[in-house]
Amino acid sequence: MPETLRTPDATASNATVPDPAAADADLLDRTAIAVRAAGSALRERFGEVVRYETREELMRALAANDDTALDILRPHLTQLRPGAGWVEDELDGGALPPGEWWVVDPAEGNVNHLHALPEWAVTATLVRENQPVLTAVHLPLTGETYTARTGAGAHLDGRPLHVSRTADLGLGIVATSQARPDEDDDVVRRVGSSITAMLFDALVVRTAVPATLHLTNVAAGRLDAFWQFAGARADLLPGALLVTEAGGRISDAQGRPWTPLSDSFLAAAPGVHAEAVATLSR
Repeated sequence: MPETLRTPDATASNATVPDPAAADADLLDRTAIAVRAAGSALRERFGEVVRYETREELMRALAANDDTALDILRPHLTQLRPGAGWVEDELDGGALPPGEWWVVDPAEGNVNHLHALPEWAVTATLVRENQPVLTAVHLPLTGETYTARTGAGAHLDGRPLHVSRTADLGLGIVATSQARPDEDDDVVRRVGSSITAMLFDALVVRTAVPATLHLTNVAAGRLDAFWQFAGARADLLPGALLVTEAGGRISDAQGRPWTPLSDSFLAAAPGVHAEAVATLSR
């Protein structure tokens, strides 16, 4: 497997520009081009269910998809920010070292791709001093590209996004996801009890992977809230920026500020955030 964490090159530097916001806007446009190109390559591999009988065969099939996308993403994104570090393991978590980092998920929802299910995407997020500053999420089967940049809003193919205006969790559709297939027992039990609590309090509860697709739906106002226990940077950073820039609220499940070190995550429309926190805190 390719390396998952590459330290930024201290000797590399980016040209100074008079307008950093304009530079980031151009960078986001170019990032979107890169994820669309990677998505196109994965779409060509999509169709039949990929059979596997052992964990080793599964991992090889997942890696083949990852490598297909990374062969496109890595040179494109490295050229855009040669001084940025590189993270590509979707299961990595926690804070990053100082500086700029590309956090990518070359095949978000990879197992769905192998099973000929449509819920998968390609994501690339630039993190600066542990804050996501821009992200591009491409859904190859629909052709949709979600983008967000700090202070500039969230967009779907150039159209502004806004979270739901729902103000009653009992009228809301909420969703959760599974951070990883081999989660420890305490997290599994916590997930189960949270789904039960939401079944009592929300109108509809959806459970599926991957997290990013639920978060695009929260940003677009189609879902009212999403929560997850545990999790990884690549799962949550793209959607966290999309939801924030679409007017939503991000916290942990107890309503405290969320960071990549948090053990839970909640993204919600402002009108249902407090109710969702109360439900998840029971």
